[in-house]
Amino acid sequence: MRFFLGFFLLIQPLFSLTSQSEQLVVSVTSSWTSSAANLYLYEKKDGKWVTKFGPWTVRIGRTGSAWGRGIQNNPSGVTLKKEGDHKSPAGVFSIGGAWGYADNIQKKKLLPYRKITPMDLWIEDSKSPYYNQHLVLKHLPKNSWEKKAQMKQGDYAHSLKLFIAHNSHPKAVPNAGSAIFFHIWRGGGTRPTAGCTTMSEEKLKQLIAWIDPTKKPLYVLLPQAEYTARRALWKLP
Repeated sequence: MRFFLGFFLLIQPLFSLTSQSEQLVVSVTSSWTSSAANLYLYEKKDGKWVTKFGPWTVRIGRTGSAWGRGIQNNPSGVTLKKEGDHKSPAGVFSIGGAWGYADNIQKKKLLPYRKITPMDLWIEDSKSPYYNQHLVLKHLPKNSWEKKAQMKQGDYAHSLKLFIAHNSHPKAVPNAGSAIFFHIWRGGGTRPTAGCTTMSEEKLKQLIAWIDPTKKPLYVLLPQAEYTARRALWKLP
């Protein structure tokens, strides 16, 4: 078993949060219980955020969202994202590498991409020391644990995905949520997710092609009221 460390965890100083980033992906929901969001792509020009694309309609967790483990300081006493709660993590997160079924994809040179094989695992077992990590076996999955952790095979919705660094290695907290990605939506956008952010294949390909690791891209997901309250402090668009 070996690790594929193919994603960037661009941890930002909390006092600056988004100030060092030149690319932002922003999803805003109407409330904490909403499973739909408007997504925008922003790029910094002369120190100011400029809209590059959006709004795009995207789907998130079927029970809405809850504060996740990103680069922000969470308020005290709030609901936090947990494994299996079907909520998307809210906050500010680094954006990592891409995975998919194709041999190659359109992307920036420094964005890692791995073609998924039957030996690729993503660990969602919170009791495992490899929780929320990508592992590659040297053999086909044999036991029930390996088979359960196998990255999805032959599933159109997961044929292309981009990692959202919620509760990520090496600071993953057990049971705080795992395997959060941007990926292709189901039912043409009629179905919410278990916690990921989903969109059409066309829009996802556009997002992945635009992401530039040298610009320290971040993902922001918040309900509108929280976004408005933190806009100035977090230097959001």
